[in-house]
Amino acid sequence: MTTCANRTSLVKIGLVNPKSPTNVGGVMRAAGCYQANEILYTGKRYALAAKHRGEQYNTDTKRVGQHIPLTATDDLLLARTDGVKLVCVDLVVGAIPLPEFVHPDKAIYVFGPEDGTIDQALIDEADAVVYVPTIGCMNLASSVNVLLYDRLAKTNMQIANDALIRQSRDNNNRVKVKQ
Repeated sequence: MTTCANRTSLVKIGLVNPKSPTNVGGVMRAAGCYQANEILYTGKRYALAAKHRGEQYNTDTKRVGQHIPLTATDDLLLARTDGVKLVCVDLVVGAIPLPEFVHPDKAIYVFGPEDGTIDQALIDEADAVVYVPTIGCMNLASSVNVLLYDRLAKTNMQIANDALIRQSRDNNNRVKVKQ
């Protein structure tokens, strides 16, 4: 667990039958940038694609998978233990717009596949259903990035400083603001 603004937080990402290593790699990179604790996924498409495509389509260029677990599961509801709230993120009628949503301290955020949606049964079990207000739907990794950034922005954490920028940027970036 990580501590943010004097709160204990737990962030899990649940992916419903993700399609490709490209999608999952992008989610892994987002998880690393925003310090998620675990990624869970259902279905067989990702594992099959990863097996046949190998590293060629892996977009986890920061190797986040070395310290954030990526785990297959048959049931994302099993991740909702010890006060963890289930938050489904999808373009679903009646969902809460993300700008209005108050994030729980402990959550599993469940995202549907790019070519489908989250099952009604899972939506019915959710503590909250939110959507990112857009014209059209976003890519899976983009949706995860937007949600995790929103969570970070709403924690009122003051993390922006030069040390963090130096640690986070790529090696070829030496640009700075003129004083």
